[in-house]
Amino acid sequence: MTVTPITLFGHPALRSNAAPVVPGDPDLPALVRDLSDTLADFRQRTTWGRAISANQIGVAKRVIVMNLGAGPRAIINPVITWRATDTFELWDDCFSLPDVLVRVRRPTSITVEFVDEHFTPQRLEHLDPSVTELLAHEIDHLDGVLMLDRATDPRLVIARTMRDIAATELPAA
Repeated sequence: MTVTPITLFGHPALRSNAAPVVPGDPDLPALVRDLSDTLADFRQRTTWGRAISANQIGVAKRVIVMNLGAGPRAIINPVITWRATDTFELWDDCFSLPDVLVRVRRPTSITVEFVDEHFTPQRLEHLDPSVTELLAHEIDHLDGVLMLDRATDPRLVIARTMRDIAATELPAA
């Protein structure tokens, strides 16, 4: 297992625009393995986390590894090709800001096109809101955008320990 330290808020890698991965990239298999192992380790230590982007381990390449319970899946060079016009708000969290929750607005559904590790074209269509918000968050990372940039209101950036209070007492944005 190759666990890579997670890049934390303030590191310039989180603000970099990741470069597309080209077929035959010799570093791709190791990057996917590192992301998979780092995600598995984070989940084991914290009991949360469903995906990680390459920027979050300091690599500016357009790679995400997602695990929704059936094992890791590499998502390479993702592009959102469709967005629902309806949106919803949620408390977003991030490995790179582990003690912070941010109220953000996301579309209720998206379609994402990408390639897998063999550069076979893939498409995830009309995703449910939980996967939509996850992939939108991770694709934002690849574009150097953080959840803080998506805050619906600056008052709705809180410490994770405030989550229960926030759910009941903070004003809606």
